Amino acid sequence: MSTKNVYFFGNKAAEGNGKMRDLLGGKGANLAEMNLIGIPVPPGFTITTEICNAYFQVGKDKVVDMIRNEVESAMKRVEDAVNGPKFGDNKNPLLVSVRSGARASMPGMMDTILNLGLNDDAVETLAAKSGNPRFAWDSYRRFIQMYGDVVLGMKPENKESEDPFEVIIHQVKKNKGVVSDTELEASDLKELVVQFKAAVKQNTGKDFPITAWEQLWGAIMAVFDSWMNDRAILYRKLNKIPADWGTAVNVQAMVFGNMSNTSATGVAFTRDAATGEDIFNGEYLINAQGEDVVAGIRTPQQITLEGSRRWAAMQNISEDDRKAKYPSLEETMPEAFAELNNIQELLENHNHDMQDIEFTIQEGKVWLLQTRNGKRTGAAMVRIANEMLKQGMIDEKTALLRIEPQKLDELLHPVFDPKAIKAAKVVAKGLPASPGAASGQIVFFADEAEEWAEKRHHVILVRIETSPEDLRGMHVAQGILTARGGMTSHAAVVARGMGKCCVSGAGEINIDYKARTIEMRGKTYKEGDWISLNGSTGEVYEGKVNTVDALVSGDFADVMVLADKYTKMDVRTNADTPNDARVARGFGAKGIGLCRTEHMFFEGDRIKAMREMILSKTEKGRRVALQKLLPMQRSDFEGIFEAMDGYGVTIRLLDPPLHEFVPHQLATQKELADDMGLTLDEVVAACHSLEEFNPMLGHRGCRLGNTYPEITEMQARAIIEAAINMQDKGIEVHPEIMVPLVGVVEELKLQAKIINETAEAVFKERGKRIAYKIGTMIEVPRAAVTAGRIAEIAEFFSFGTNDLTQMTYGYSRDDAGKFLKIYQDLGILKNDPFEVLDQEGVGGLMKQAVTAGRQTKPELKVGICGEHGGEPSSVEFCHTLGMNYVSCSPYRVPIARIAAAQAAVK
Repeated sequence: MSTKNVYFFGNKAAEGNGKMRDLLGGKGANLAEMNLIGIPVPPGFTITTEICNAYFQVGKDKVVDMIRNEVESAMKRVEDAVNGPKFGDNKNPLLVSVRSGARASMPGMMDTILNLGLNDDAVETLAAKSGNPRFAWDSYRRFIQMYGDVVLGMKPENKESEDPFEVIIHQVKKNKGVVSDTELEASDLKELVVQFKAAVKQNTGKDFPITAWEQLWGAIMAVFDSWMNDRAILYRKLNKIPADWGTAVNVQAMVFGNMSNTSATGVAFTRDAATGEDIFNGEYLINAQGEDVVAGIRTPQQITLEGSRRWAAMQNISEDDRKAKYPSLEETMPEAFAELNNIQELLENHNHDMQDIEFTIQEGKVWLLQTRNGKRTGAAMVRIANEMLKQGMIDEKTALLRIEPQKLDELLHPVFDPKAIKAAKVVAKGLPASPGAASGQIVFFADEAEEWAEKRHHVILVRIETSPEDLRGMHVAQGILTARGGMTSHAAVVARGMGKCCVSGAGEINIDYKARTIEMRGKTYKEGDWISLNGSTGEVYEGKVNTVDALVSGDFADVMVLADKYTKMDVRTNADTPNDARVARGFGAKGIGLCRTEHMFFEGDRIKAMREMILSKTEKGRRVALQKLLPMQRSDFEGIFEAMDGYGVTIRLLDPPLHEFVPHQLATQKELADDMGLTLDEVVAACHSLEEFNPMLGHRGCRLGNTYPEITEMQARAIIEAAINMQDKGIEVHPEIMVPLVGVVEELKLQAKIINETAEAVFKERGKRIAYKIGTMIEVPRAAVTAGRIAEIAEFFSFGTNDLTQMTYGYSRDDAGKFLKIYQDLGILKNDPFEVLDQEGVGGLMKQAVTAGRQTKPELKVGICGEHGGEPSSVEFCHTLGMNYVSCSPYRVPIARIAAAQAAVK
């Protein structure tokens, strides 16, 4: 732990800098850096992330003792920087904000308190000094509400509970006969303060704290507490942010966007966070504080004139109405806009990345409250990286490292079919807050969205506006629709970070939570009704709209070409059909790493022939049934070889236990008995005899092939014959026959003998030969430990990490879900080992196997075909082992390609 716990910044000087994110958090580091490059930032100080961790280890009182002197000293420096106001001085009060700031951006997940330092005396001083009593009392009532919610625990716990402060505000506005908070006068706001303080007393049993230092320490500790609130914990899990990072706390002198009509607050992006377009954009509100913009309670206005005109066109607002009611910041405050425009350009050039900035204008003067690398959609991520590369702002390696592999998944999702869109009925229109195509059933509450999703329903979460408490529902929803809020609202920012389709600010819709209905253009839709969202246009459609597959083109294609330039490891696909193989090749797959032959046996007549083979009592009977399967398998392999012309195709021989193929329903068993000329009792008895106590460790894989060699013969013949047939048609084929579940080298020897003898028989029949390889899937720990011996026979290894993980841990994949989440919550496991490769245990076996295998056979080809083959950190680990390829499902191929390239660059 460092000896310094509090870092000052202000007046273009700072004790920290932008490289100190781990210690100061992203916000604190960026506030320091902005000071150092001359940007106007209200002075303040940052309490480090280390203190957050200490807070949870030793408790509040000890932490206060640890940092009290440093905090008091830093506050004196802030007082000196603002030149006059003093913290806790009711005659000349210095007010501060208290904000969180983890090293990774977590928008809206933790708590903020503004206007701290106000009390009944200080507010009178603020009113007199500013000459604006309304502003002073508005700031005070905001402070009491924030402090009550965050520090005093008065925030509603669930959707059935009402915020006591909002109940009071609603009643005061109703009595006054007004709709908006901005219509309340100073006397009304003063009455709100009286009622708010009474609500605090009623709910907590204590008076609202009146001394600035008591308020400050309460706020600091509440921000630390918010690091472990439910939404922050969930956000960290979703984004794989370690809990031990902690959050910093930033205490900063207040500047006021709600001081007058020459004051404003806003959020802006140096490029479009939804599309990646190189255009300055954002939203602001006159006479407001920052929470008003993010919460979406008031409809914000656009910063630029161009943006304002675009927005008005989307809303079908005339140019005259736009200028009169919704002017841009560029029009209302041209000097402040010009300064802000210069600042955003400086920040992007300095950070070499798209910036998300928060600003306040106090009586014409621009202040920056935050900058950070902006959250963006997958499409924006790719476009920004590609365009910044072309603009010379970043180099090729940086462009590659800017791509978050998992976010590419957004670009691979289906999009609405243009023909279906033309026929679809538009029932509302809002802002295109986060691109994508989403269809689902209307659900109004986040917890219920979770319940519907658990039952495999597709849902659209419909809210007046979202808040951080809605995170769980947003995570499971196909899309999000809000009545309020702009492009920088909570719904928009979080949806873009999640890659969720979102339409925000659809002001024409009318949501009734109690009735669970939404009215759109004169028609009422109930909970459970289907709607579709177009996050690229802001349109809402009635019912389901058909989709089509996305294409790899434009910036996406450019980035993929760049990945191929740097990668040292090929990416193959796991594909069992010619169509899957073609899709994967379209995404850039260079071969097939796993073709599961058993998946070919479940269709139509195939399953009947398979069952005949399994239930035959003699080898002769089995061979008769296998002869029926032979042409079917051969045809499938021909299609796959054609789709992968020129690339290797790894075909795994039959793997599952036989009981998976037999019927378990009495009616199907009767049908099979009739087809085979057997009695029902004979079929039932045969099916029963195949049942095993632990089939995943039973009679399967190479154990089947060695006890029923005719199965391996049929499959080997189908592969070799298909390869020769396609070669005759001019297709370049590279068959690789993979023997599953080998644990003892003798198992592989016997299977190789069967395959080689079958291949020689086919060559003799056809009068021509073809090259092929025989290898094995390393999925049994014993195979990994004895890999040196197995490599004497095998020409390639492919790690089946699904089973290797299962057997190494002793966890059943089918049953581990009952405790894996609990284990992660308890910190026993950091990740689900079936999703993220366990590099220490399972990875240790893999490393041992690769090393031993290549000591025996230096040219041994090594790959991975388990689900981990498409998970970025696992792909990087495979690169470090010197693997030749990874293999994953078709739609994860681009993700793996980027991850492989990034591993090479790193």
